[in-house]
Amino acid sequence: MHTHFVALALLAVVAQGAVAPQAPQPLAPTSTTTDLNYKLGSQDLIRVTVYDEAALSGQFRIDADGSISYPILGRVEVGGMTVREVEARLTELLQDGYVRRPQVSVGIEQYRSRSIFIMGEVRSPGKYPLAGEVTLLEVLALAGSFTPTASSEIIVLRPQDPARTETPAMPDDEAAAEILRVNRDDLQAGRLASNLILQDGDTIFVPVVERFYITGHVRTPGTYVLEKGMTVQQAIAVAGGLTERGSNRRIKVRRQIKGEFQELSIQLTDPVLPGDTIMIAQRLI
Repeated sequence: MHTHFVALALLAVVAQGAVAPQAPQPLAPTSTTTDLNYKLGSQDLIRVTVYDEAALSGQFRIDADGSISYPILGRVEVGGMTVREVEARLTELLQDGYVRRPQVSVGIEQYRSRSIFIMGEVRSPGKYPLAGEVTLLEVLALAGSFTPTASSEIIVLRPQDPARTETPAMPDDEAAAEILRVNRDDLQAGRLASNLILQDGDTIFVPVVERFYITGHVRTPGTYVLEKGMTVQQAIAVAGGLTERGSNRRIKVRRQIKGEFQELSIQLTDPVLPGDTIMIAQRLI
């Protein structure tokens, strides 16, 4: 139900194009929907309830060493455990001379030990706490709508080193991250293979849309979004095709190479590169 709702919310965002910006929100269930498989870690906040023992109940922040400071017992190691394992551990310790038949319940109030980063052309980029199975759709919905300059491609950068989860990765950081590419249209169409399950330390990067320009004897000269793998012939088609005077020969492109703009001859089957200006000449006859 939750995933279906978020998916519908994202599709509405994509269709409408914009919503009011919002601050980053935790990607985590509340304590009433605690993920029973989640492994607790540093900075997670747990709530311990011991039936009929108010002095032993309360909220406890997990310290960097993976332990909590618990009444009577002192330091108790809980890092790497699930809530059920913590319940069993506290029950075992409390019944050893402290509480007769303790009834212990543990829930997660705040998930802080795992996180992902959302960067680029979204309304609310930033670092988000991560809990349980969180999908790409859920992350994008919580990060707000895409900006008007957002690309149709979404890049997920996954650290190859599990220890490298504290800082976001960047698309040119190929040596340090596995790069996964997802088409926004596939997400909008509901193709499940595109709705990735995110992992601790993932960076979701939405780049600026790439564009090309076309001038001369085409029906609609102007600026257009560059689709991946687009050829010169396809670019001409996007611009409405050639005019009656337009020629599909002697086509030139103005392209930036090593910081300098150069004018080159290209063929209909050549690929269009970001920032290209395609110039369509007039027929000689």
